Amino acid sequence: MNPIIDPNIAYVLLIVGFVLSVLALLTPGTGIVEIIGLFSMILAGYGIISNPSHYWALVILIPFIPLIFVYRKTKKDYYLIISIALLNIGSYMIFKSESGGFSVSPVIAIVVFLINAPILWVVVKKIIEAIDRRPDFDPSNIIGAYGEARTNIFQDGTAYVSGEEWSVRSDQTIEKGEKIEVIRKEGLVLWVKKINKSDRRIE
Repeated sequence: MNPIIDPNIAYVLLIVGFVLSVLALLTPGTGIVEIIGLFSMILAGYGIISNPSHYWALVILIPFIPLIFVYRKTKKDYYLIISIALLNIGSYMIFKSESGGFSVSPVIAIVVFLINAPILWVVVKKIIEAIDRRPDFDPSNIIGAYGEARTNIFQDGTAYVSGEEWSVRSDQTIEKGEKIEVIRKEGLVLWVKKINKSDRRIE
């Protein structure tokens, strides 16, 4: 007998496939996670069609991934809780026993739940927090910032602005140590002008 046909193995593969699919959707990468997730889903699908199945359980299972994205948008924890619950309940209920009940071992289902639920809870929350976090430094905010020339500047030079060394350019001669103001940004180069004594005092 092909072990993939065993409902318990197919159940585990289905859970693994869905978990990896979510991680792949949230953090597209090298493709390894995607490949493993897809392979697990294919094997689980083979196990589903090879066994008596409650296909109505797909109604419980399918909302798992959409609810993850609802959680990402709303940041309401109960969407993530419902999503994890639907994944485990739907995956368990889809495999039908000969008597019409559920063929997956409850012990295996509990163990798998205790493993995947904390992983999904922590990893999904951390990934979404990282994705949605505003960058510590917003390049657009550097326009109008003040700094100090670290070299003599004419056309090219270096200046200290917003806590970093920058390559700078200017249409005027600026001597080392003079105060400057950023007037625009082109790629990784700042265009600056000299702060004159008549300009407002720089703290």
